[in-house]
Amino acid sequence: MVKVLTVLLICVTALHLSVQKVSAQKEESSSPAPMPKASEDMTQMDSTMHANRSPMRMQPHSLIDFLEQHAVSGTDAEPNSTPIPMLMTIQHGWMFMFHGEAFLSDIQQSGPRGADKLFSTNWFMPMAQRPFGRGTLTLRTMLSLEPASVTDRRYPELFQQGETAYGLPLVDGQHPHNFFMEIAAFYDYKLSEGSLLSIYAAPVGDPALGPPAYPHRISASEDPLAPLGHHLQDSTHIADDVITVGLTFRNLRLEGSGFHGREPGEDRWQIDQGKIDSWATRVTFNPGQNWSFQYSIGQLHAPEALFPSEDIRRMTASLMYNRPLQTGNWASLLLWGRNQSFADGNVGNSYLLESTLRFLHRNYVWTRIENVDRTNELLVGEHPLPPGFIERYFTRVQSYTAGYDRDLGHIPHLSTALGGQVTFYGVPDVLRPLYGAHPVSVTLSLRLRPF
Repeated sequence: MVKVLTVLLICVTALHLSVQKVSAQKEESSSPAPMPKASEDMTQMDSTMHANRSPMRMQPHSLIDFLEQHAVSGTDAEPNSTPIPMLMTIQHGWMFMFHGEAFLSDIQQSGPRGADKLFSTNWFMPMAQRPFGRGTLTLRTMLSLEPASVTDRRYPELFQQGETAYGLPLVDGQHPHNFFMEIAAFYDYKLSEGSLLSIYAAPVGDPALGPPAYPHRISASEDPLAPLGHHLQDSTHIADDVITVGLTFRNLRLEGSGFHGREPGEDRWQIDQGKIDSWATRVTFNPGQNWSFQYSIGQLHAPEALFPSEDIRRMTASLMYNRPLQTGNWASLLLWGRNQSFADGNVGNSYLLESTLRFLHRNYVWTRIENVDRTNELLVGEHPLPPGFIERYFTRVQSYTAGYDRDLGHIPHLSTALGGQVTFYGVPDVLRPLYGAHPVSVTLSLRLRPF
């Protein structure tokens, strides 16, 4: 209960201060007032801080600068040049930030297993940051209303796998995120101008395994759906009882995490708990402003509820590229993820390429291309598993997505876009009797994003 109250207090405070900021800006626009109060607070705050311990640099020029912002999930990193839209204000020595995203989507799918649904995927991240001792303290939570906005514990997604719904394997559908996606505290201690020691503790959080999760990647910012390779790449972005220690030297970072390996249960409103029984380690390298590379490896103890005796070794490698443009931005990701079962050595691989281009300020085009191994759960469908069933990767599926949306209207501090995407699939012969030869998925979406 204490955790819940703390989270809600942070959320309410961040939202209240964000509204204060918007109101203050409206008042200033109607009369020639002096310097905005936020700027006065920034000046006062800067005078009390060491020059090397500023809690937020708006234009990071190094990996350390980017990491100190803590503007993506967990302790993940993107290229230093990555734009991160958010609302921000400073009050009484604290910097408060709020950012998030919400999609209202309608999906229509063809083929024998195709389905349709109206649903919303969303997340909201309030943060608070200030100098503390000889370092910087950051408090952050991330919330999602998907337990209410994604009904029946799933939205349709052909060939998707991972977790359960009503005690059955979740097939051809993606589960909603938890209401509490993250509850975390960071402490960053600058050992020198070019080195940073970071500690991350989270009852619910994101260990050092994989790239930034798909809801938080700018290369996937306009796509409302999860990648098919989610459970081979970044599904640990919601994990329990996470502790991470990281050491950054200039543009190179080494991290180690301990966490509870079981994936979230079907009750998406509660905070799950469990002993630390899994580990992960990650190396991140940002060789320049526009590039970020990570390699990570981890061992997950019994992640799937239907296979409680099966441990998984996961490896991922990714390369991210971001290029600011005069009238927009171009962000891309190349990602490999791999699961290996300790029970029988069975291996599944996933490959992903995604890219999003913003041009002429208001227009977005994007693509996602995947080549993903699938298990024999697809043959069973959403039915009880047969006695003695052993899950094995046995075939591979391809998906090809292209989309477009455009910002509409002029609502202050809110980007509103309307658009859609279409996905085609490469179906192996063994699955054509179940899915058809050429299934298609079409999604229309309204996207909201504060900035």
